[in-house]
Amino acid sequence: MKNKFLKVTIALIICSIMNIASAGIIHWADWESETVTENATTVSGKFVTNTSTVDIEYKNTQGIHFLQTGTGIDYFSNSDYSQSSTTLLNPNLSPYTSSVVDNIPTAAEMIALKNKGSQTLSFSESVANIVFSYVSLNDNGYSFDQDFDILSVGSVEGNEDGYFGAGTSTKEIIDHGNGNIEYRLVGAGEAHGTIQFKGSFDQLTWNSLNNETWNGFTVGIEGTTTEVPEPTTLAIFSLAMFGLITRRFNQKN
Repeated sequence: MKNKFLKVTIALIICSIMNIASAGIIHWADWESETVTENATTVSGKFVTNTSTVDIEYKNTQGIHFLQTGTGIDYFSNSDYSQSSTTLLNPNLSPYTSSVVDNIPTAAEMIALKNKGSQTLSFSESVANIVFSYVSLNDNGYSFDQDFDILSVGSVEGNEDGYFGAGTSTKEIIDHGNGNIEYRLVGAGEAHGTIQFKGSFDQLTWNSLNNETWNGFTVGIEGTTTEVPEPTTLAIFSLAMFGLITRRFNQKN
């Protein structure tokens, strides 16, 4: 009976950790700069989480191509989705969802690019586990100084094509020496998908590798750093809980 109790306790703790670590619902950016025009170099926005509002500042000295703030064509829809249709998208088949991301990026909330060069996202509060969704990375790429995971890609593993069709996405790691490592997201065809940066961030910087009219992106987070415990914190918490439960059980027996 004692062993059975301990096994059930361990199973419950593991399930709790998995539920906390797998965020599922993403808080997507709400881009707000309604007066932004072509070639604008800054855009503002915000994340609204369960307990906080985080301001976003985007800078791109090369200038953007256009900005969507919730109106216009939903480029995060699937390629066979009619804009006049009332049929809801199936999130399970979206190029942007996965076991980590349950919800499709907010419709028509996107920054579109045309020029290569550096750009930066800054956050008013540290955020956890950034997800970055992109549209039509057509024979182009983004270069980050942070490692990332490719979570989902249109036309791959049962996902439907992206808005402009099918494509592939790959990660290239380039070691320039002296600790300078470049992580590239490279698209071929009409690449649409989502990547994730794990950890805590106040800023994210990357380079668009080629001039292309156009490719687009948006970002989301699992929450603020205070809302999403680090894996080490979860491990310490689970061990403490396990120790407390087994100690009390032993005292009663």
